[in-house]
Amino acid sequence: MAKRICTIVGVVFIIVGIAGFVLPELLGAHLSTIHNVIHLVSGAIALYLGLKGSEGAARTFCRVFGIVYLLLGIAGFFLGTGDDKMWTVLPGLMLGTVDHIIHVALGAVFLVGGFVGASNP
Repeated sequence: MAKRICTIVGVVFIIVGIAGFVLPELLGAHLSTIHNVIHLVSGAIALYLGLKGSEGAARTFCRVFGIVYLLLGIAGFFLGTGDDKMWTVLPGLMLGTVDHIIHVALGAVFLVGGFVGASNP
């Protein structure tokens, strides 16, 4: 299951990373240049692991990225300010409510990929 999740999410990340340069407010998210580059790099890694990596490597990636995305999304709700819960994570990387929701959902998807169907937890 981890390889399938990595493949699907990898493709989506690459598409969103490219689209974000043209449509920086795609789906209400805040897609800056650094945000797009992060999507492209993490998408490429996920896609590689999904297509060419071992099941164990894909599972580890899903677990690590699941925790990172889940924590990033939750932190955004607590650290963000204003009506849109805006949070400046890094210079040039601002996240709002839509970003937080997407990150929590991605974290959950990655964690499912990392733990469901795992032969050795």
